Amino acid sequence: MEKGKKPGWVHWSQEELRLLRRLFPKGRAREIADQIGRPLTAVRQKAYAMGLKTKQYRWWSANEVELLKKLYPNEKPQTLAHRLRRSSDAVGNKALSLGLRRTDAPVPWSMQEKKLLEKLFPHNSLRDIASQIGRTVHSVANKAHNMGLRKPDRYRLWSNEEINLLKELYPTTTARELADKTGRSIQAVGQRIVKLGLKKRKRKTTSQNRCWQRETKQDRQK
Repeated sequence: MEKGKKPGWVHWSQEELRLLRRLFPKGRAREIADQIGRPLTAVRQKAYAMGLKTKQYRWWSANEVELLKKLYPNEKPQTLAHRLRRSSDAVGNKALSLGLRRTDAPVPWSMQEKKLLEKLFPHNSLRDIASQIGRTVHSVANKAHNMGLRKPDRYRLWSNEEINLLKELYPTTTARELADKTGRSIQAVGQRIVKLGLKKRKRKTTSQNRCWQRETKQDRQK
């Protein structure tokens, strides 16, 4: 193949691709460019598109570092990685070592905030907690979930899934079984059943409260 820069875009041959796969991981991108007569940037771009990575560490130049500092806060990591001809992991690791942060990156929770969340979560609404901590309701909800925090039954809201489960199973399922399935107390399940006006099938009594009391008494005797 004739050496020298090729005019315009030229399709990569199978021979060139084999050479790229064999030499690029060894850090020999410039050698590949010289052998096939393509620009070094074209070689790196093709390797990036093929998912090839060099096993040898490629040092960051001063220009690359300055470009990273300038663009990292606001540019998408994938776009920046493509622009620098580096992997997203390499860009992320370098940014971390330089102490760079993205403008849309969430602020880590401090130990003080976590302790306050643990204290407030059981008996306060998410909106009140968010107001006191200075976080969004969404952020508070996610952090509480990640920390495994749970509200007492009387404070914990019933999800649509739980309510649908009660409506589906209550006619043929005991209160204790429903409590086990929802992870709530028998008392909380009973209160929700009464509030929803659910009724057992083939029950002669018309009093929902008495129906519940009788069922609860049977469960306790088991």
